Amino acid sequence: MAFTTETRALSGAAGLAIFANAAQAQTLDDTINGLFASSTGWFVNFIFAPFPGTSFPWIVAWLVIAATIFTLYFGFIQFRVIRHSIQLVKGDYSDPNDAGEVSHFQALATALSGTVGLGNIAGVAVAVGIGGPGATFWMILAGLLGMASKFTECTLGVKYRNEYPDGTVSGGPMYYMTKGFAERGMPGGKVLAVLFAIFCILGSFGGGNMFQANQAHQQLAGILGDYPGWITGVIFAAIVFAVIVGGIKSIAQVTEKIVPFMGILYVGSALIIILMNIHNVGWAFGQIFAGAFTSTGIAGGAVGALIQGFKRAAFSNEAGVGSAAIAHSAVRTKEPITEGFVSLLEPFIDTVVICTMTALVIIFTQQLVIDPETGMYLLNDNGTIQTVTGATGVGLTSAAFAAAFSWFPYVLGLAVILFAFSTMISWSYYGLKAWTYLFGEGKTQELSFKLLFCFFVIIGAAASLGPVIDFSDAAIFAMAVVNIIGLYVLMPIVKAEVQSYLGRLASGEIRKFK
Repeated sequence: MAFTTETRALSGAAGLAIFANAAQAQTLDDTINGLFASSTGWFVNFIFAPFPGTSFPWIVAWLVIAATIFTLYFGFIQFRVIRHSIQLVKGDYSDPNDAGEVSHFQALATALSGTVGLGNIAGVAVAVGIGGPGATFWMILAGLLGMASKFTECTLGVKYRNEYPDGTVSGGPMYYMTKGFAERGMPGGKVLAVLFAIFCILGSFGGGNMFQANQAHQQLAGILGDYPGWITGVIFAAIVFAVIVGGIKSIAQVTEKIVPFMGILYVGSALIIILMNIHNVGWAFGQIFAGAFTSTGIAGGAVGALIQGFKRAAFSNEAGVGSAAIAHSAVRTKEPITEGFVSLLEPFIDTVVICTMTALVIIFTQQLVIDPETGMYLLNDNGTIQTVTGATGVGLTSAAFAAAFSWFPYVLGLAVILFAFSTMISWSYYGLKAWTYLFGEGKTQELSFKLLFCFFVIIGAAASLGPVIDFSDAAIFAMAVVNIIGLYVLMPIVKAEVQSYLGRLASGEIRKFK
């Protein structure tokens, strides 16, 4: 990786020494890859396995079906309470004397910083590159349905959290499965909670940490020129540690500033490009709707578009995974349902707004190659759509941005780095709460996890551990398998909370504080 190119500028004994170190690092990299691939490949293959005869992963269906059930069960709650959700985020109903550590807005920003990341940039490009513009339609639909899943899990996160004498709190699926199952007289809650905590820790080290550090280094190396990854790792680890050592309050203070900034930066840039290509608006939306329901030459036709759209939404907003419930549990409130209302905004912002913006930029700037005679998209040998520059993933998004201004990829580079950093600090909190659930609360336990987390930042930036990242991604979606079982069991409790709160809100018993 970065090590071998660095040796070209050196000579003599120093160059040979570095070359030897690079070879050792590469050998270690390969050894770890081999060990992980042989020992965990079955788990990765199981989590992401498609239904027989299709390319549709069962885990995506698990998430989308759950989101649909929650949407129907709660009477399309995500559309009924949007106005009140925004009022809660603004703090209109916030009592400063309520238990908790952060405001509604800070909890929302922290959870968003864990989901808004490289998937919104690179992942959407992959989805559109395989499923065509029609994938955008299904991505939006899945994002809207996912709002109900977030609402359900975050309400439970606050209801069953632990509140400690020093004002700190711990919550999330580990706690609502343990307490909620016991409350309903259901067995198995403790077992599910332990499984969830283990998967959460593994996911925080990999997808929430090493992958982010690795991609941030690649982006920086592309801008600054090639250099050793451990340098990026040490710098990121120091900054991450400085933020997370202060706990959720410190994390929230950073995310409440960085999330709006990076959101405005990215969406604003996308809007500029869309406005510059506004003459393509009718054609672009025609491609989206046509691709969603008919074959436009892409592999799998309309079904292929649906699969890619649903996959991107599920992998991006993490609705049903249970991670966001950990962040939202720290909110200052005595009404659990209020945080459910706030959290349902996340899939809307993450998927319906930011992911859609990426897709629209690619479509509006006509990066996908169409056969002028047939009007169908031209495919590569591997079944993906040909692009103007030949780029895929983040490269395709970068090319779309560059179509407007040559320097726009630098803005994209800054967005990637901010997205990676914000994801790391949020996932550090998720992993920490899973860690303390398993090993107990205390300063020693917390510090040991934070140091370990920062160590993996350095490893992630310096190494290329493909199977390790694959395993951690599988662990994140294994969290969803466990979490959604818990949500099905506990959703009647959430329904009772909804009815009670909305009744008191309508009667005037619940009033604004400002």
